[in-house]
Amino acid sequence: MADRTATLTLDGKSYDLPVLSPAAGPDVIDIRKLYAQADVFTYDPGFTSTASCESAITYIDGNKGELLYRGYPIEQLAQKSHYLETCYLLLYGELPNKAQMEDFEYRVTRHTMLHEQINNFFRGFRRDAHPMATMVGVVGGLSAFYHDSLDITDPWQREVAAIRMIAKLPTIAAMAYKYSIGQPIVYPRNDLDYASNFLHMCFAVPAEPYHVEPALAKAMDRIMMLHADHEQNASTSTVRLAGSSGANPFACIAAGIACLWGPAHGGANQACLEMLREIGTVDRIPEFIARAKDKNDPFKLMGFGHRVYKNFDPRAKVMKESADEVLGLLGVENNPLLQVAKELEKIALEDEYFIEKKLYPNVDFYSGIILEAMGFPTAMFTPIFALSRTIGWISQWKEMIEDPTGKIGRPRQLYTGATARDYTDVATR
Repeated sequence: MADRTATLTLDGKSYDLPVLSPAAGPDVIDIRKLYAQADVFTYDPGFTSTASCESAITYIDGNKGELLYRGYPIEQLAQKSHYLETCYLLLYGELPNKAQMEDFEYRVTRHTMLHEQINNFFRGFRRDAHPMATMVGVVGGLSAFYHDSLDITDPWQREVAAIRMIAKLPTIAAMAYKYSIGQPIVYPRNDLDYASNFLHMCFAVPAEPYHVEPALAKAMDRIMMLHADHEQNASTSTVRLAGSSGANPFACIAAGIACLWGPAHGGANQACLEMLREIGTVDRIPEFIARAKDKNDPFKLMGFGHRVYKNFDPRAKVMKESADEVLGLLGVENNPLLQVAKELEKIALEDEYFIEKKLYPNVDFYSGIILEAMGFPTAMFTPIFALSRTIGWISQWKEMIEDPTGKIGRPRQLYTGATARDYTDVATR
C-alpha cells in the first residue's frame, strides 16, 4: 500500500504519484493514472525501470546475488529439495507435506504420455529442424488435442493444463531430440523420477537396456530447479502478455518458448559452448582473453556476467558443484572442449580484469558444460531450459489470471514517424 507520494512537476503543474512499498526490493512509483492526469507517458526501452505486474513468486536482488523462490533461497532448495517439490512450491506458494507431494508426483507422472496422434506432428518437420522449432509447434498444437483444459476462467481446467504441461514438456523435448537424430522415440516410464525419466527418453534405445546414472540424474534435476523461474524476464513477460489477452495456456507457453529461443536469453548456454568451440584448444585462450578486453574487438566471452546479477549469480555457485561432480564422474581428459572450459573458468576467477568488472562465470557457462559432458548436442540446451522454465511460466500465468486487477497488456510508444499527410495518386508521385 502507498503511504507516501512522489511529486512530478510538469509545465508548472504538480502531480502526486503514490509510492508503493514491496515486501523486498526498491520502492515503486505508481504511474497508472499519469496519462489520465498529465497527458504524458513514461519512456523506458527494455522496461529496465518498470514493474509490469505485482508478483509473489520469485525475488532477485542482483546486488546481493540473491534468488528466492517464494522466499526460499535457491541454495537451500538446491541442497535439500528436488525439482518437482520446487514445482509445487512455485505453483501453490508453500512447500508440500508428504501426502501433498505424493499426490503431486502421482499426477505429474501419469500425465507424461502424449496423445498418440501428436507423433504425426513430428513427421511433418525436417530432420534437421532445430528442436526449439519443433517444440514451439508441438506445444502450441496441444490446444488442438486437450479441449478440456482451455477455459481459463475455470480453476480446475487451469489446474489440469498446468499439470499436463509440467508432465509433457520433457516428453516433447525428448521426442524432438530423438526425431532430430533419426532414432525411435522412447516412451516415458512411471517407475522413474522426473529427471531420470527425461534422460531415459533421450538416451535409451530399444536394442539394449539403459541405466540412468544417479549422479547425472541429480545434476539434471538441479539444472531444472535452477532454471525453474527467474522473475519477469523476457520469456516470462511474453507469457504474461500473451495470457493477458485471454489466450489458452498452451498458446501462452508456446509464446514463451519462442521468446526463450533467442541467443540473448535461453540460447546463452548454447552460445557459450559455440564460443568454446571457436576457441578450440587451451593454448588459444590467451588470444581470446585479449580480444575480450579489446574495446575495438566485437568478440564477447559468453557465459560470464549477468544483466541482473551485479555481484555473482547464486545459481552458478550451485551449478559449479554439479559441473565438478559430472566432470569428475565422466572425465574430461579426452574432451578438448571441456578442457578449454575448465581453463577459461580458472583464468576468469583469477584475472583482475574479470574480477574488477565482476564477470564471474554464470549459470549458462556451467549448465552448458554439464549438458555437453552428458552427451547432449548444443541444439538441445535451449529445449532443456524450456522444459525447466515451464513451471515458472505456468505459475506466473496462473498468478496473472487470478489477479482481479489484471488488464490486457498494451505498452505505449514514443512515436517518431511522419505526421498526418495527404495521399497522392501514383501518377503524380
